[in-house]
Amino acid sequence: MTNRTFTMLKPDSVEKGNVGAILEKINASGFRIVAMKLTQMTRRDAEAFYAIHNERPFFGELVNYMTRGPVVAAILEKDNAVEDFRALIGATNPAEAAEGTIRKLYASSIGENAVHGSDSDENAAIEGAFHFSSREQF
Repeated sequence: MTNRTFTMLKPDSVEKGNVGAILEKINASGFRIVAMKLTQMTRRDAEAFYAIHNERPFFGELVNYMTRGPVVAAILEKDNAVEDFRALIGATNPAEAAEGTIRKLYASSIGENAVHGSDSDENAAIEGAFHFSSREQF
């Protein structure tokens, strides 16, 4: 069975010029990109997208980080997409991420961790719909 997940290459990935290398790694890992765009999150967008964290002490920093520059939003397709993508991106803390994972290769800290990956099939659908209309997904 093929399913989908959502990812977002965060502002630090765009700023450092790592988008191409990260997308190449995603493709080489068997994911098919079914929707993708470069976009800028507004403060309202970031607050809504990360609303689950709004009571956490890092929420303000997270919103500022996610709105400081463009992001690349994408919907990916592959068997076992959510779990496989979570394995590909690695632990939130790049110091703890496995060798060869996206965060080990491209993240600089827990706060600037290069990439977002949905943590469940349900959240993948919600997050994908947040960034893409149905006519933008193939």
